[in-house]
Amino acid sequence: MSTRPPVVFIHGFFGPLSVTEFADDHAVQRSSRRVLAPDLLGYGEYQQMTFDAITLRAQAEHIRRSIQQQFGDETVDVVGHSVGGAIAMLLAHAHPGRVRRIVNIEGNFTLDDAFWSASVGRMSDADANVLLERLRSDPLEWLRGAGVNATPDMREAAAHSLARQPASTLRAMGQSVVATTGDKLYLSTVRAVFGTHRVHLIAGELSRGGWHMPDWVSNECASFQTIEGAGHMMMLERPHAFAAALRHCLD
Repeated sequence: MSTRPPVVFIHGFFGPLSVTEFADDHAVQRSSRRVLAPDLLGYGEYQQMTFDAITLRAQAEHIRRSIQQQFGDETVDVVGHSVGGAIAMLLAHAHPGRVRRIVNIEGNFTLDDAFWSASVGRMSDADANVLLERLRSDPLEWLRGAGVNATPDMREAAAHSLARQPASTLRAMGQSVVATTGDKLYLSTVRAVFGTHRVHLIAGELSRGGWHMPDWVSNECASFQTIEGAGHMMMLERPHAFAAALRHCLD
């Protein structure tokens, strides 16, 4: 068994968008790294979680418990995509000794990154249900709406992602993203993590301009890689390039 730290994947607003399955097959499995990819609260096996129990800080504690159950007191590497990137930062801040390094894949740094999640958070439960059912009826159209040059081979991954959570989870997550990243102390929390951990950044070339981050983030990160010809869902759009970027960060 590998003695290198396990890798924990934290999915984003819609989960898991195949990032964890992809990593198992390519970037991590080849180096015999142990992998944990838990469902967040409100997703997958936790879909029955109550609305009020679903917050970003609660997600960070949920990930900590999952790490403890799977790996005991071992230190882990954490990979977070989108909202999962924000949860990774909260986890490392609350439990700095549990995290060795972070790979932040277009994770939320400011309230400006919460446009989509904020819009869902403002919806009524009925409106959010209508939106989710519409997206589920045409998964490829959902990807195209997110700027992806969607191809038929992406349908299964997109459908799986859209099926992993009820609309109430999306509303709760949207509201918590706004409350958390809109808090004036959030950026100081993020900066404290940069001061204690190696934080690697990965962005898509087509979505990089919409990733709102303070100037100091790019100056203080351990590395910053851009996946050419891809956007926010780069693991679907350019999987091999994404794998190479992820290996660079984890190695």
